[in-house]
Amino acid sequence: MKTDLKRLAAEMATIIVIAAIIGIAWNYRVLRGVILEQGVQTPQAATATPPASSAAGATPLPLGLMQVKELFETGEAVIIDARDRETFRKGHIKGALSLPVGEADGLVPPFAERTPKDRLVIVYCGGYDCHDSRLLGEKLLAAGFGQVFVYEGGFPEWQDAGHPVAKGDQ
Repeated sequence: MKTDLKRLAAEMATIIVIAAIIGIAWNYRVLRGVILEQGVQTPQAATATPPASSAAGATPLPLGLMQVKELFETGEAVIIDARDRETFRKGHIKGALSLPVGEADGLVPPFAERTPKDRLVIVYCGGYDCHDSRLLGEKLLAAGFGQVFVYEGGFPEWQDAGHPVAKGDQ
């Protein structure tokens, strides 16, 4: 009986160690490029010390569902939907602004004029396979916004989690 408990504890410890190694390796692989290009930045750090200006060619950093939900609830961020207008009308994160990446050249300058550059901005699109949010995030960084993040899970993850959504133009 004691031997079975020791064996079971050893198997559980092995599984936990293997899961931790896989998790660390996965996160390192996902964030390696971002860390090498920009260094580590968190929304809290970016809020505490906003950069005076953004560098052209900078890449927005990713945020997870829980971080986006927290910023949604506090209203600390402007949330932008990078998908086309018709997709936005069918469903979007409640309170998000529609700024389709295909119209970004005409829409980013007016948005930049009416939005403080030190405001935290979160851009999302259709999930992990969608790159529109990253492209729009890069355009917002180039326009002078210093705190631009990409919600890579996008609308599908937000909706699946049961968080507030809206339909129509608003």
